[in-house]
Amino acid sequence: MSFRPEIAAIRFGYGLSPRHAPPESPEAMVAALDAPDAMSAAWPIGSMEETRADFEYLRDLKQAERDGDETARKKYIDWRRSNREAHAQMLCHTVARALDAPDALRERLTRFWADHFTVVGRGVSHLMVQRFVQDAIRPHLTAPFGAMLKAAVTHPLMLIYLDQDKSIGPGSPVAARNAERGRRRGLNENLAREVLELHTLGVGGAYDQADVRQLAELLAGLTVNLREGMRFVPRQGEPGAEEVLGLRYGGKTPRLADIHAALDDIALHPDTAAHIARKLAVHFVSDTPPPALVEALRARYAETGGNLGAVMATLLRHPEAWGPLDKTKQPFDFLASALRALGLEGRHIADFTLQQARHVLLRPMQLMGQTWENPTGPDGWPEESSHWLTPQGLAVRINWSMSAERIKGLDLPDPRELLPTALADLGGPQLEFAARAAESRAEGVGIILASPAFQRR
Repeated sequence: MSFRPEIAAIRFGYGLSPRHAPPESPEAMVAALDAPDAMSAAWPIGSMEETRADFEYLRDLKQAERDGDETARKKYIDWRRSNREAHAQMLCHTVARALDAPDALRERLTRFWADHFTVVGRGVSHLMVQRFVQDAIRPHLTAPFGAMLKAAVTHPLMLIYLDQDKSIGPGSPVAARNAERGRRRGLNENLAREVLELHTLGVGGAYDQADVRQLAELLAGLTVNLREGMRFVPRQGEPGAEEVLGLRYGGKTPRLADIHAALDDIALHPDTAAHIARKLAVHFVSDTPPPALVEALRARYAETGGNLGAVMATLLRHPEAWGPLDKTKQPFDFLASALRALGLEGRHIADFTLQQARHVLLRPMQLMGQTWENPTGPDGWPEESSHWLTPQGLAVRINWSMSAERIKGLDLPDPRELLPTALADLGGPQLEFAARAAESRAEGVGIILASPAFQRR
């Protein structure tokens, strides 16, 4: 098997488009990953500074309400509306990036790693999710995995999501003070467990409960401050050395540098190489990936110190990466690839009102089983096709496809032109006949977008 441009666009991007030529080669795809991040500049997400400003604004409103300010409640309601609009705009900008990227591999990789390091926001912090992705994931797509691991694990939202900000070393000065005051706040193992089980070594990796406990003690002291973001508080950390996976870290005084050292070593562990290699192969190629491909990725990870750019280059150049499309598009992938195939530009989606975003993106994703930014647990979204090809999920995909003509800014294409644009020669004669025989342009477009061939990636 060898490189095929149409497979490259669908498997490693968000599909074919009348606006963009498919990738020319694996080398061109690697070069695009190393190029400046034009989509972040074109469709900005925002910064953690804005989130901290929101926290402070709400804190001031609560104080004003306690002080008798009768306008505080209305200001809060106005903020809630603005917050919902900002959250929807983040989704619209994320989709806009997928539509406008000539080579959408960077966008697909961003979604992959964002799922690998799943975080969920609540209230004000739901605006932090895409800012987490922007800050902790996107800059490290071709860096050593240890760099992304450290950025993600110590990010304020990860600390909040897994209750690390409430964790206190049992032998710390803060724990002693709490005991004197009758407070029951102690060590939390959530983050340590997910680091070992999900982020690095994987389920069945070479760790045990003692490693989880020792890593949790090492991580104690990581917390969040509204004005500063992530902070490390030594008085909250656990004094003394900790042993994780046979290596010792730390000493009498807890330090953030010891946490970084442990994460760097865990990133280089052989089980981490195997876990990341298989997960990449499963996501991009097959639910049951070829063993030779997984081994090539594992070996490349190990010999380059976890360099993610080198691992992706190996994936793109491996012959086993170019077999028939074997995966099912998740709801976000389906919507982004459909809009891309229809020729919509990022500006069309970025200009959506909250109501339009709900109608075209948020509500359909939810009904297809993938509520935006709200997976059921820290292990992210399932990869198996059976999870997405449910009767309800398929019905929603069909209904969305058949009503695509209602999307603002869309000039509905001729189905005879859309078929080669969207699927090249992957649709087959039966789909070609059905699209040509459709009674209306909208029906023909719907038949193509709802077809089994278009659901595959």
